[in-house]
Amino acid sequence: MKEDSDFSRRGKQFANRTAPHFGDDRGEGFLTEDMDLQISIRESGDVTILDLQGRATIGADSDLLSGHLQELVAKGVRKLLVNLADVTQLDSSGISAITGTSVFLSRQGGSLKLLCPCGRVQAVLRVIRLPDIIPTFEDETEALVSFRPQSNFARP
Repeated sequence: MKEDSDFSRRGKQFANRTAPHFGDDRGEGFLTEDMDLQISIRESGDVTILDLQGRATIGADSDLLSGHLQELVAKGVRKLLVNLADVTQLDSSGISAITGTSVFLSRQGGSLKLLCPCGRVQAVLRVIRLPDIIPTFEDETEALVSFRPQSNFARP
């Protein structure tokens, strides 16, 4: 039984870390790092925003992300903002889904942009230099404004 109590104590220490987590009324919680990918979709003008939460890793998570992206593109969406603020893990399959959609949209006259990558996700994106290819923003309002056509005020 000592093993169980050691495991239980370690589990509580892990659950009570200061990392982002959801908890119940008693303060007991689980880390978002253990959460499967959840996607919510909203719109701001003609920009579709995907709010991602959890892990976007190989398997069902990246399949879910790819499926949502493909479905939106098939429906004619041409301006996509992918909110990574609550993504705890992103691997090559998640990155592939995002970059593939970005390339497709740019060929169709559209664009995909990233919002608020942080922590390990931001580190991974920097290592592969993805922000050099896909515009990345820290502020949602700024990101949305970037989708607007640029006007030529310099005309005589």
